[in-house]
Amino acid sequence: MSTTDTEDRLPRLPDPDSPTEPLSRYIQRQTQRVRAFDTRRPRIWDGLLTAVWTGAALVDASGGWRNIARDPTVPVGLVVAMSLAFSLPLLRRRRHPMVALAVMGCAALLSNWTGAFLQAGLLQMIVVFHIALRRPPRALLWTFALLAPPLVVGSVRFPQGSWDQHIVPTLWAYAVVALLGIAVRSRQDYTAALVDRARRLEVERDQQAQLAAAAERNRIAREMHDIIGHNLSVITGLADGGRYAAAKNPERAAEALDAIGTTSRQALAELRRLLRGEAVRDPQPTLADLGALITGVRKAGLAVRLESTGDTQELPAGVQLTVYRVVQEALTNTLKHAGDGAESTVLLAYTREEVTAEVRNTGRTPEPSGRGQGITGMRERAKLYDGTLEAGPLAEGGWRVRLRLPLEDSPS
Repeated sequence: MSTTDTEDRLPRLPDPDSPTEPLSRYIQRQTQRVRAFDTRRPRIWDGLLTAVWTGAALVDASGGWRNIARDPTVPVGLVVAMSLAFSLPLLRRRRHPMVALAVMGCAALLSNWTGAFLQAGLLQMIVVFHIALRRPPRALLWTFALLAPPLVVGSVRFPQGSWDQHIVPTLWAYAVVALLGIAVRSRQDYTAALVDRARRLEVERDQQAQLAAAAERNRIAREMHDIIGHNLSVITGLADGGRYAAAKNPERAAEALDAIGTTSRQALAELRRLLRGEAVRDPQPTLADLGALITGVRKAGLAVRLESTGDTQELPAGVQLTVYRVVQEALTNTLKHAGDGAESTVLLAYTREEVTAEVRNTGRTPEPSGRGQGITGMRERAKLYDGTLEAGPLAEGGWRVRLRLPLEDSPS
């Protein structure tokens, strides 16, 4: 089967501008336009509606009312006055529907008492609809209390057949109109609830996007701090060592320069990978990379001893990255602050319940300046895995950083 045959078999949506548009869609579109105009210009719409029904009532008052009247001798002036009393209150049907219905009820009472039985009395259905649409349900009780007396008066004063033939069908008609108003009101409330829910979901979506963007910025900032801070410290140590070795041992100075170039290229590669979002394609460092990290620190002039117990193969990648970054930051701080002749010890322990990493140095204790973000970043990394981080001076001198990360199967 060709692509053209497949496309011909697929159902096509009707074009709104097509002359073959379904009647239901056309009516729906026109109704939406009327509602939009009513929302924008309610007074113009009320005036137009009132003028139309007033004209219809006056046309009936010119003589057509006698076709159904019980007493055709009612004065024309009174008929015109009652017709206006039925139609003009429609102008206030939105803001004061009960007042409008009371005025129309008085006209209906007079119309049925005199025997005119004007058809304009049916305009009360419009007000009943608005009461059901905009007022509390208890207002309908007062509505039927205003509608019933004219019907009773008409059936008593001009009886034709049984009394309920004149009262019950008319009351049922008003009840149907009231139910229609309640249905429209329920539909409007439901639509408003959907619109409000969509708005709140949109706001929540924007907030989640902002939180995700902030979290991603924080993650990138932490990674950049660790990458740049560590590699710059290593480069600084290598440069200082190469400067001292340049006069006595040019070969060692050349080795320092080579190490500086290698470290710089590695740092640039890590930054490019981080900023391009290539962490999935190019995995983040793991505990298997600690050897290379410590080797680079040793080349920078810091004596480092590594002791490890346990198996790291079963650890999640995120836990391994956290341990790696904490050890990296602790060694970087040691390079910055410990001074010449300092030594550092890295102790790693892995059990089924937790992972601990401790970095000790024997040099000077750094004075907290309040401007650094290293310890804060390490604590944030630990919190991501419900862990703890302790950092502080040792009693015998030096500094210690201790990280504890509970594993998923153990309590925090």
